[in-house]
Amino acid sequence: MNVEALNCPNCGGGVESDATQCEFCRCRLKTMACPACLGLMFEGSKFCGHCGAKAVETAVMDESKLGDCPRCKIKLVLLQIAEVNLRECERCDGMWADVETFEHLCATGEERSAVLGFLGERNKTVEPLATISYVPCPDCRSLMNRSNFAKASGVIIDTCKRHGVWFDAGELPRIIEFIQKGGMDLARQREKMAIEAERDQLRDEQRKFGIQNRRFDMNLANQGDDEVGIKGFLARLFD
Repeated sequence: MNVEALNCPNCGGGVESDATQCEFCRCRLKTMACPACLGLMFEGSKFCGHCGAKAVETAVMDESKLGDCPRCKIKLVLLQIAEVNLRECERCDGMWADVETFEHLCATGEERSAVLGFLGERNKTVEPLATISYVPCPDCRSLMNRSNFAKASGVIIDTCKRHGVWFDAGELPRIIEFIQKGGMDLARQREKMAIEAERDQLRDEQRKFGIQNRRFDMNLANQGDDEVGIKGFLARLFD
């Protein structure tokens, strides 16, 4: 994250944006994104120092429930970008999104643009992890599943079906860009083609062996667009 000069919301003293405590009044500090211009500001500030917009009330969450980074084993911190609440590791820049937040982010273009604009180029050039390992969910501590998002993005995410998704450094911006560039439509077309190929193969087998499996054929035929779109993919991801 780029370091900027900000003002402490408690005493007004000049403090760097990566500071965790004001050197003048010892007030605890956390940064967030301005909902209007996405510039950095401290939680508790009444107005954005960049554009003057009135700050929205910061989401309150019990810090004991934020969980630990599955890789660094340190406490995650709350990161609020517009209306999106994520949890971030300040050491490795990994991020956690719960199920509801991730589904909302994938389905809402405005929120995707806000998150991508705030994160900018941060960590997009980070090298992939040298050692692939399964990591625990920050909420339930169960090992998460690893999968290629949408089967076509090339971004391997760690998913807890009950609680959410863990993104290593740089992965969330890459997924957002994948969606923004129509990657979900491509994945949808690939899945539809796979369904057609499976249907054709079934027809060939029916003709060859005289097997009538109408029930299975109807199941394939009933897979509509919603099941291979963004909502359908996310439903299968967390089911």
